[in-house]
Amino acid sequence: MFRILFAILIAALVARAETSEQRAKRVIDECVQALGGDNFLNMQNRVEAGRAYSFYRDKISGLSIATIYTRYDSGVTDTAHNLAQHERDNFDKKQDFGTLFTDKAAFDISYRGARPLPADRFARYRATTLRDIFYILRVRLHEPGWIFESKGADVVENRPVEIVDLTDSNNLTTTVYFDQITKLPVRQLFYDRDEVTKDRNEEVTHFTKYLDTGDGVQWPFSIERDRNGEKIYEIFSNSVRVNDKRATDELFELPSSIKLLKPE
Repeated sequence: MFRILFAILIAALVARAETSEQRAKRVIDECVQALGGDNFLNMQNRVEAGRAYSFYRDKISGLSIATIYTRYDSGVTDTAHNLAQHERDNFDKKQDFGTLFTDKAAFDISYRGARPLPADRFARYRATTLRDIFYILRVRLHEPGWIFESKGADVVENRPVEIVDLTDSNNLTTTVYFDQITKLPVRQLFYDRDEVTKDRNEEVTHFTKYLDTGDGVQWPFSIERDRNGEKIYEIFSNSVRVNDKRATDELFELPSSIKLLKPE
């Protein structure tokens, strides 16, 4: 408890000499350095392996041994609207089926072929990626029009945190809670509209168990995502590797010989 109170006191003293924008930028800069500085900013790919769970109404609806390959794409200029990453999620020990997310579409891949995912599912993936704090820090900070606003200090889940609103040029805001001691993100929150129902959704993601990937990058080995107060996804990584040679270009493309199936 003393440690928490001391951290809050120090943060309050520092904040007195800063504007809201200056304080927010300082917190963001400290976070980038805590994540690994140049090692984080120059990360080309990432491979996460572990157990992934999906939930429906807070009950487990799926469990998979998952290996998630993420590659950042440097050729994208309009990162405010276009994805600058590809992702391949392989499941089971053999990794013989999974999901491919490109910058424009997504596919379920199995021995039968590649089946396009519904447009609303890809739209949700795209929105979630563009609002993700790690993606913002790695890919999007160069964009003009960002507004950074400190919302002050607080204690969340027994952690002293700095709260920052990051609002992009499209007026989309992600609220991030940064641990005052480690400087790392522990929670993020944003709101969006369901593509089908047009309902307003609240999406909260929790980041815990940060470990060094072995390449000077800190990454959360436990991630939980909630929507409208209900847990929908959780991953516990056994390993996370950065700039891994296993993340070959072929993983992020549909083979020319694969059979294209009709959407469901």
